[in-house]
Amino acid sequence: MPTTVIAVVAVFFLGMGLYGLAAPAALIRPFGVVLSSGEARTEVRAVYGGFGVAMAGLLAAAAADVHEIRQGAVLAVALALAGMAVGRLVGWVADRSSGFYPIWFYFWVETLGAGALLAVL
Repeated sequence: MPTTVIAVVAVFFLGMGLYGLAAPAALIRPFGVVLSSGEARTEVRAVYGGFGVAMAGLLAAAAADVHEIRQGAVLAVALALAGMAVGRLVGWVADRSSGFYPIWFYFWVETLGAGALLAVL
């Protein structure tokens, strides 16, 4: 079961990462952000794309327990997800975003992903 949980979260990150690399403007559009320059698209490709692919790779290595990194890698990714969820809470307090999607949807995806990973430690 722990490997399955790690794999599911890895697939989420891989999907986000590949989507961010291929279509950065489409990925960020639900948040009301318009990427009007190459620099802006590059930033989304780096932060959403590159980070997502890297986290997927780290989780794949954790699932295989390469060099016995499972616990450290899973903890690092769980904390990254928790940090993202906390950032959404801070944003909600500061800006009072309304509606479930995208803010609360991703808050719950991140919170559940972090919780699932912590549960398999």
